[in-house]
Amino acid sequence: MSNRSHYFVSDLTQLGFYIGLLFFCNSIISINASIHQYSSESFIPQSNSFFFHGGSEGLYASKVVGKPTGSEETSYTGKSFIRFESVTFRRTKESAAKQNEMQQKTGLVEAIIVEVRDREKIGGSFIKSDELCCTPDLAKAGSCRRAEVIINNGGDREWPKRIQTFFEGNNEEASMVPNTVEISSTGMYYLYFMFCDPELKGTLISGRTVWRNPEGYLPGKMGPLMTFYGFMSLAYLVLGLVWFLQFVRFWKDISQLHYHITAVIALGMCEMALWYFEYANFNSTGSRPMGITIWAVTSSAIKKTVSRLLLLVVSMGYGVVKPTLGGITSKVLLLGVIYFAASEALELVEHLGNINDFSGKAKLFLVLPVALLDACFILWIFSSLSKTLEKLQMRRSMAKLELYRKFTNSLAISVLISVAWIGYELYFNASDPLSELWQRAWIIPAFWTVLAYILLLVICVLWAPSQNPTRFAYSEETGDEFDEEGISLTASAMKLPSDVASKLDIRERKISVAAEHVFGLGEDLEEDKRE
Repeated sequence: MSNRSHYFVSDLTQLGFYIGLLFFCNSIISINASIHQYSSESFIPQSNSFFFHGGSEGLYASKVVGKPTGSEETSYTGKSFIRFESVTFRRTKESAAKQNEMQQKTGLVEAIIVEVRDREKIGGSFIKSDELCCTPDLAKAGSCRRAEVIINNGGDREWPKRIQTFFEGNNEEASMVPNTVEISSTGMYYLYFMFCDPELKGTLISGRTVWRNPEGYLPGKMGPLMTFYGFMSLAYLVLGLVWFLQFVRFWKDISQLHYHITAVIALGMCEMALWYFEYANFNSTGSRPMGITIWAVTSSAIKKTVSRLLLLVVSMGYGVVKPTLGGITSKVLLLGVIYFAASEALELVEHLGNINDFSGKAKLFLVLPVALLDACFILWIFSSLSKTLEKLQMRRSMAKLELYRKFTNSLAISVLISVAWIGYELYFNASDPLSELWQRAWIIPAFWTVLAYILLLVICVLWAPSQNPTRFAYSEETGDEFDEEGISLTASAMKLPSDVASKLDIRERKISVAAEHVFGLGEDLEEDKRE
């Protein structure tokens, strides 16, 4: 193998390690769900207030205007809303004991719904104050009401939305009146629960809120993914049909590697179909049944594992340079099992329950093993490619060498595109901390699915079943043999080695002698020699 090719593959190996690290950094970002559960959550102090982030999601404007009519199930069809269900606030016993039993209002908690573009309307920035809650001085000036969050609605009494809940007497618990807020404008909406009374410090919140788009319960970021998975299911189906026809047509010449490729195509079809039905069910019911989600998650983890193993064994030259993996089979299988376990754990925690409740520390703990294992796969793949290319060049197997060069170039292009996309993704998330570009955020996860499909398509084209299966299949090669097919492919572009040229010369002489005898020339030559 030439030094240039060796250094090129070495650079790709190092680049693969950095991709694994970038994948780790990129995977820390979470996606919100459409149903937000609160289980005795605490409020965080901010300025002169205490707040709790109740959720944020991109919501499209309602398609149907007017008051709800009919049953509860059909009354909000075509509407976009945020519904408060069984939301309760529990203050400490010490705080409740300080209140007068006969007093009607002894504490206030507010639910504030704000569209991200109107975030400057919350707080006292319009009156040159950094306070979030109204102070006695501001109340005297008539700028706000005491103990309430400052909202400058600019004459719009509806938005930002304020919903108030009061504690009564010395009760420890206050329940929020069930309420549904309809969304009439497309945007990224944030929900905050806030209170300004220091005596309510230690208050906990429980319950849930339901966020719905006009087309269903899928969050705005996830909505387009359902359509995407539908198209990808069709793409895998088309690829599977074409591959199956080739598989049946040349079934007598099928190698073991073709079965592995078939398995990856089948797993891809199952993965896309399961995710489509999982998203469709979530969109229609607002819940994610554990059975369907586990099936989708498991199929995704298996497909990712088998895809990486396929790239690895192809890079090792399995079925082309070597008939088996030999002693490293157990190591390959062990890496696959570990990767499947780590990927399955991460996917389960991400998709079961409420995605928005997936804390950063928990995700960091689960993402790190997957990222490191991805880095191991990338390093091993490019290291194996380097060795395979070197063996093929030493054996002068030009046809196989050309095959692996095409595969290496395809893999290298995908690596470079991945690096560029990860850079864009990091920039996208860093420049959009409030998710104002939520309507195109679905493209980021969709890209990786498309890239995996393209890589699989390349492998299917390069290793497609054909009438000449031995061209790229493994064959016993010795030091005295040479690849006639490789010579015919490259004779016009490169000079033949001396030993190969001598062998061809000997063979040509034998052929010419045989021809002379066949056409009667050999007898004339013998007579000339006698004379």
